[in-house]
Amino acid sequence: MATTHKTTASAKETDATDARDAASQPAQVRFRMRVTKGETIAIGPGKISLLEAVRKHGSISAAARSLDMSYRRAWLLIDELNRSLESPATISEQGGQSGGGCVLTPVGESIIRLYREVEAQAQAACAAQIESLTKLLRH
Repeated sequence: MATTHKTTASAKETDATDARDAASQPAQVRFRMRVTKGETIAIGPGKISLLEAVRKHGSISAAARSLDMSYRRAWLLIDELNRSLESPATISEQGGQSGGGCVLTPVGESIIRLYREVEAQAQAACAAQIESLTKLLRH
């Protein structure tokens, strides 16, 4: 019983320390826009991050590793995105001596650019409200 109490007390101390550390950090505001088609999130922050990682690393597996995501999860996200679009965002090259790869199409590049532009414009349009909200946070 005493061990449980120590663990709980230790957890409370850790939570209090984490809360103090968080309070000393500057506030960060992130927009998490999602474009849905029926029940499917066709475009969202995870898919955008994955597209950016594919662009940087040249393959789904390397992109997945860089995002600490399973290859299967990354492949499913890319597949769901491509099935949601008129034209695919990526083109996968078959494996071979170099192991294949994945590249963004012009549509994929446009999706990233447009998504990031929406985020920037939303941030700018809401700057006064964001400032007011963050001033309400504990310093």
